[in-house]
Amino acid sequence: MKSQDIRATFLNFFKEKAHLVVPSAPMVTKDDPTLMFVNSGMAPFKEYFLGNANPKKNRITDSQKCLRVSGKHNDLEEVGYDTYHHTLFEMLGNWSFGDYFKKEAIAWAWELLTEVYKIDKDILYVTVFEGSTDDDNLKMDTEAFDIWKQYIDEDRILTGNKKDNFWEMGEQGPCGPCSEIHVDIRSAEEKAKIDGKTLINKDHPQVVEIWNLVFMQFNRKANGKLEDLPNKHIDTGMGFERLCMVLQNVQSNYDTDVFIPMIEKISKITNVKYGLDKQQDIAIRVISDHVRAVAFSIADGQLPSNNGAGYVIRRILRRAIRYGFTFLNTKEAFIYKLVSTLSEQMGSAFPELKAQQSFIENVIREEENSFLRTLDKGLLLLDKIIEESATKEISGNSAFELYDTFGFPVDLTALILSEKGFTLDEKGFNEELQKQKNRSRAASETSTEDWTVLLDDSLEEFVGYDELEATVKITRYRKVTSKKEGEMYQLVFNLTPFYAEGGGQVGDKGILENSQGEIVQILDTKKENNVIIHFSKELPTHLNNSFKAIVNKKHRQKVTCNHTATHLLHEALRSVLGTHVTQKGSAVSAKSLRFDFSHFSKLTTEEIVAVEDFVNKRIEAQIPLEENRNIPMEKAIENGAMALFGEKYGDTVRTIKFGKSIELCGGTHVQNTGNIWQFKINSESAVAAGIRRIEAITNNAVKEVFTKNEHTLVAIKNLLNNSKEPLKAVLKLQEENANLQNQITILLKEKAQNLSGEINKQLQEINGVKFIAKKVDLDANGIKNLAFEIGKEHNNAFLLFASSPAKDKAILTCYISKELANNRGYDAGKVVRELGKFIHGGGGGQNFFATAGGKNPDGIAKVLEKAKDYLM
Repeated sequence: MKSQDIRATFLNFFKEKAHLVVPSAPMVTKDDPTLMFVNSGMAPFKEYFLGNANPKKNRITDSQKCLRVSGKHNDLEEVGYDTYHHTLFEMLGNWSFGDYFKKEAIAWAWELLTEVYKIDKDILYVTVFEGSTDDDNLKMDTEAFDIWKQYIDEDRILTGNKKDNFWEMGEQGPCGPCSEIHVDIRSAEEKAKIDGKTLINKDHPQVVEIWNLVFMQFNRKANGKLEDLPNKHIDTGMGFERLCMVLQNVQSNYDTDVFIPMIEKISKITNVKYGLDKQQDIAIRVISDHVRAVAFSIADGQLPSNNGAGYVIRRILRRAIRYGFTFLNTKEAFIYKLVSTLSEQMGSAFPELKAQQSFIENVIREEENSFLRTLDKGLLLLDKIIEESATKEISGNSAFELYDTFGFPVDLTALILSEKGFTLDEKGFNEELQKQKNRSRAASETSTEDWTVLLDDSLEEFVGYDELEATVKITRYRKVTSKKEGEMYQLVFNLTPFYAEGGGQVGDKGILENSQGEIVQILDTKKENNVIIHFSKELPTHLNNSFKAIVNKKHRQKVTCNHTATHLLHEALRSVLGTHVTQKGSAVSAKSLRFDFSHFSKLTTEEIVAVEDFVNKRIEAQIPLEENRNIPMEKAIENGAMALFGEKYGDTVRTIKFGKSIELCGGTHVQNTGNIWQFKINSESAVAAGIRRIEAITNNAVKEVFTKNEHTLVAIKNLLNNSKEPLKAVLKLQEENANLQNQITILLKEKAQNLSGEINKQLQEINGVKFIAKKVDLDANGIKNLAFEIGKEHNNAFLLFASSPAKDKAILTCYISKELANNRGYDAGKVVRELGKFIHGGGGGQNFFATAGGKNPDGIAKVLEKAKDYLM
């Protein structure tokens, strides 16, 4: 079976078992602080397991994109070295939310594998949870054991410990015992030598877990204790790539049609044949795996960057680049060329790949070129480190500086050192790396207590579109302590007018007031697993009372002006630049707005003015808000609403329309564009490959800028003697200044020429070298001209000049004739680096010309004294 048919067969099988087929959720999580990426099929359904929301149907099936590169589940370093771990993989799953349980899950798994896919029963093994004697004190899963006995010989049912047979998504959250199904695809000869059951969960490449049936019945609380979930659920996950390996009768995931087209494309581009060299094969596997993770991430809206999830994606891509650079001799960008192959393969199942193919290619190409430039810089710096090293071992600190400051991979450092006969102090590097991790961990250390439940009300209603005040009750609360924010309380209400941070919009602020007049400040509002959480520094005294929840009206108004402006800005950019522009991120606060969008060139002044005018015309037109709540998703798209890649939408959505601008949006907005008053762009810049950013302001913030500019203009006029035409006056001053600068340049050149004659007379000959060390009264450019002027007359000159252009500034310049530098080993760069310590500074350059700067002019005398030592 081809991979497309294998996926379709799975989904159709469970569709016939009354399961709803749903698309894969985006890989990057939006409102779950315990996860950075979706790392399992169940992660998008966590809110259902916790009882915070109701699924659209109690039986669901899907093929979920998963990424295991951070946190508890991290397979990154195994990828490429073995044949069955991946960064991105598909998890085929079927789900029951309080419906069927172990009996049906086991029966259907067996039916699909053995009767539909027709996998030989004699190559299958299953495991069940053996129980535990630790604090959880869990019993063996005899129920699952007894059910399995109906389908498979008892000697093929093995028991497993908590590590293998008790599934947990993270430190907290839904969990439960599980049954794994393993497959043994070794040859008959191998099976005769070693019993397959002894290789289960032993990392054998041909004896692998293929499907995990999780019986979700517990919730792991913050204190580590287990509590029963309100309902029992089924969560199964089958590795799509491993299933293809079995059904296509090959010995590796990379030998399936999931990866073969990619591997063939890499071989064609790099002219390296797969299967001939172990290290090259690893590199090809790494690249074929990593490009999938990066491409799907970009398609889901997460771009490579320097922090958070974006940093992880950039790290994955750079790992692929350096494997190509090191082992396939690729010195130019090429990974972006693989996206078309990926899109052709998987675009029918995941249409976001085809829809954004050119954008994904452009982003990856720019990232590749950027990192290749970094590698070139790193190679030069590494050569310098080697050259200056007094021993054959390079310090861990030097390697860490390369890694931390320039992003140069340590494994590449070690490889290059080895080729040049040097070694790396790996222990020292790891110590520096650990220090950095400890600093980062200490800065973000957080402890969270369990929820204290006051009222059993799991469905929290948001009324904040229509009301800024509401009478509420606190249903639960918990305390969170972090080094950054100290102690905070998180409160949940039965209903709330507070908008929770989402879609780029900040959360509401306000107060909570009881009938006794006690007031508690609500400092922020966020959403976690579909629950709206209100942040406060203190708890109300009478927790069981009713409270009046009041949103800060001024704050909300400023935010809504900025949010509506992002919609108008999006429309403006598509109108001025083209329909290729799509939103790639936004941040809306009370002070300003930030809008990221896809575009591959800097906006011209004319384009910025056109965009600004477009938005302001929409504001002047006083366009009323047309809001549609709970409209079917399909209907909203038919009506022209723009959906953003990477967002998770339900069956029904909310649309926001201002004239021709119509978008899916859950945020708060003005009732009329006229409320915005005015829109002004502050800046336009690049933030990532193929991504531009506009930062702008509206309403009172614009008034403040206009007022400030007016005051500045008045001050300028006063300085110009109340000139009625300040622009002409400034232009005249600039012209006069330019003329004076030209005159100064001419005078300095003449001064340098006169000085050149004097210095030629003062040159000393030492060991066949024309030498001088002298303080001169010239700027850096004048000294350079002076040095090269003298150098023209001598092929054996060693010149060191110092100057002090300011009270706390010193400059050193060293010129050495190339004949001396190349034939006698003199090095101007080394000279200024060593003498630079006397002026409390440093510098460098080439062996024939180098400069240094420092903050201690008093050290110049010592520099001039020591310079002669280089000739002795």
